[in-house]
Amino acid sequence: MTTSHKKHGPMRAIVYFGLIALAITMLSRIGLGIWQADRVAAVDGWPHLLLQGLRVDFATLCWLWGIAALGTTIFGGDHIVGRGWKSVLRVWLTLGLWLMIFLELSTPSFIDEYGLRPNRLYIEYLIYPKEVLSMLWTSRKGEIFLGLIVSTLSLWGGWRLSGRLLKEVVYPRWFWRPAIGLLVIAVTLMGARSSLGHRPLNPAMVAFADDPLVNSLVVNSSYSLVFAIDQMAAEANASKVYGKLEKSQIIDNIRKDSGRPLSAFTSESLPSVTYNQASFQGKPKNLVIILQESLGARFTGYLGGLPLTPNIDALAQEGWAFNRLYATGTRSVRGIEAVTTGFTPTPARSVVKLGKSQTDFFTIADLLKMNGYETQFIYGGESHFDNMRSFFLGNGFSDIVDQNDYKDPVFVGSWGVSDEDLLKRANNEFEQFHKEGKPFFSLVFSSSNHEPFEFPDDRIELYDQPKQTRNNTAKYADYAVGEFFKLAKASSYWKDTLFVVVADHESRVGGASLVPVEQFRIPAIIIGDGITPKMDQRVASQIDLAPTLLSLMGVSGSYPMLGRDLTKMDDDWPGRALMQYDKNMAYLRGDDVVILQPEREPTGYAYDFASNTLTHKAQSDEMKQTALSWALWGSMAYQQQLYQTPQQSTALNTSSDEASIR
Repeated sequence: MTTSHKKHGPMRAIVYFGLIALAITMLSRIGLGIWQADRVAAVDGWPHLLLQGLRVDFATLCWLWGIAALGTTIFGGDHIVGRGWKSVLRVWLTLGLWLMIFLELSTPSFIDEYGLRPNRLYIEYLIYPKEVLSMLWTSRKGEIFLGLIVSTLSLWGGWRLSGRLLKEVVYPRWFWRPAIGLLVIAVTLMGARSSLGHRPLNPAMVAFADDPLVNSLVVNSSYSLVFAIDQMAAEANASKVYGKLEKSQIIDNIRKDSGRPLSAFTSESLPSVTYNQASFQGKPKNLVIILQESLGARFTGYLGGLPLTPNIDALAQEGWAFNRLYATGTRSVRGIEAVTTGFTPTPARSVVKLGKSQTDFFTIADLLKMNGYETQFIYGGESHFDNMRSFFLGNGFSDIVDQNDYKDPVFVGSWGVSDEDLLKRANNEFEQFHKEGKPFFSLVFSSSNHEPFEFPDDRIELYDQPKQTRNNTAKYADYAVGEFFKLAKASSYWKDTLFVVVADHESRVGGASLVPVEQFRIPAIIIGDGITPKMDQRVASQIDLAPTLLSLMGVSGSYPMLGRDLTKMDDDWPGRALMQYDKNMAYLRGDDVVILQPEREPTGYAYDFASNTLTHKAQSDEMKQTALSWALWGSMAYQQQLYQTPQQSTALNTSSDEASIR
């Protein structure tokens, strides 16, 4: 009696793995939709979510395993090449399935932190394993263990299953293979492209709601991540994201909206450079910028948030406090970019991390260094994080103090020494500069108010339990600021120094709006001898701080910053702010808003400051073109290296000429 073995087609393994992947992504999408059911229901999103989600999933599988199917058609067979290909295919199938499972598994945590499916931040953080792993181990042990278990099971199961599915395979005769290959290519290309239109499938094509999270649920996390990586290569060019304008139009529009007379723009080669006369005419002051990690309005008492910041609230009574100042983005480097360079936000990464801006890119440190100032960055962690050290040293900062420079700190956490160690060291540095008769500019960047929320015991009365919460670390960060100003007010440098306390961004930004405007609102207070206390109700942006501070310091000069000097703006000026939220950008002028989205027409809204809501409102073509001009200016200025002072441009051209001669 003989046993007959059933033979199987060569694509069986790919089809089975594809069906498993489809089931996983669809079940994950349904689970995420149930988790965010209120937001999905609010936009009647379930039909679109499921149908368009299936379309994206099929396209993803065509990208992932289409070439594998073609390789099987060409190389498959019972010979040495075929056996080698079978091993390659097993690895390909196993790793592909594992990647899709792992990304879907990590998606809820990413959404909880960033309000969207995994995007380029997922990749950017991988290059800092020490900080990220330390943070995850402290605050997300459960997710780590679950990820390890599921990864092990999916790799083991995928390898075993692929081995079984690739047994007893019958391969087509050679004369059929060209036809099968052409069919595979056609299905792969059509499925991956998923459109007969001019553009292939992309997230904008399946977006349907004003809620960015719900839009992101339509795609799967593998597609979302790979698309983000692909876009990183071209992201410095905003015209590929939002549309084009002539260079002359962009320049004319931003000049008009800068608040400066057009006659002030005298350079054709550096179109944003103007000479700016300081309001303060006395002896130039020192400058200290205390950049607070993740301290948004919701955690700030004087802005109507939780009662966590009594010291900052007290400073708001003593200085020039802003009620409607908005961050330009959602990352620390975006805040650094805005506060130290006045550069406008773009859909690209911050210039702190981009290649062309590592030298000869304007910062206020450059300008102040040319005016005889000592320029310094003080940080409690490792300054290489987010490329800060390289950017600062290449653009005007002479000295950097980071974690390795602290002796016997009172507390060290995942992100470095505590804020009180940071600010005590800052006070010592300032005392030394003043003793030596050196004017100084220092950027002091805190880090305690960051997950996993570690800080010393017995400093504050805990706001909630357990100890390591965002609210408690916000309160501790405020405590450290209060202790610093006790020292500063008693110091020798107090009367000669201007201080600003400002957040880099809100802690968590998300919501059902294309750009959640309220979650970009941050505290900012200018304090110092001679500063008249007031609460500024005008809309303002982080990019307005640097020109305003230079003016209050008494430092005049030519620079490319387009932010407003708020000392020269009327009290009834409605104000404007720029906010970059993933790939969307909002331009807020008074209570009018234009939001730019990739490959879509600009959308008009009105913003209600009382209810913090956006409602659709037609906006003028002028408003839309101005918004687009701001979005395009940053990319153009970066690419063409226009963001310089005349001195930097002359030095760069001289260097280029010398290199050409050599």
